[in-house]
Amino acid sequence: MNSIAEFFQYILNSEEIIRTGGLLVITFIVFAENGLFFAFFLPGDYLVFLAGVFCGTGILDVPIAILLISMFTAAVLGSLLGYIFGRYFGGMFENRPDSFFFKKKHIETTRKYFERYGSRTLIISRFLPVVRTFAPILAGLVKMTFPAFLINNVAGGAIWIGALTGGGYLFGERFPWIVDYVQYIILFFLAITTFTVVKGYLNARKEMS
Repeated sequence: MNSIAEFFQYILNSEEIIRTGGLLVITFIVFAENGLFFAFFLPGDYLVFLAGVFCGTGILDVPIAILLISMFTAAVLGSLLGYIFGRYFGGMFENRPDSFFFKKKHIETTRKYFERYGSRTLIISRFLPVVRTFAPILAGLVKMTFPAFLINNVAGGAIWIGALTGGGYLFGERFPWIVDYVQYIILFFLAITTFTVVKGYLNARKEMS
């Protein structure tokens, strides 16, 4: 039991992941969090931002071009897998009971974004935790055309990684002392994440009532 708890503590610690796991682990987590419904709890925004910061300071010894390409590819392929899963196996969500790894409220919240923004949800959702994971699945579930999905998937992945990882790299390169305040960066992203998820859930409940 202790080993399981330690694993979850590690997998949710972005700084530790970057320092010990390197590019391979970062890439896998980005891939999983962008389309595997049971991986919605993994760190997203602050992981890709901190990866850029650590790359800029040299702690993550990877060329920025390789980092950007790897994370962009992981984000796009992760969402693509989610889309395929939703298109061919999405029906299983209709009667699936809630569990730690799946909550129907996440599907309903994501559905509301699709009703409001259409295919642009795939771009907007990149900056919305939880919704980011379920958006490609729901896109497949509602049978969004593949060309429309592909265009918005690629655009969303490029904007998300370019803004957060690219921005993080510039911060780390120009202000290397920022690594001494990593915990505050994580807290900042966690606060935004919590606020976004709670607000989205409450809005969905309000519109459904």
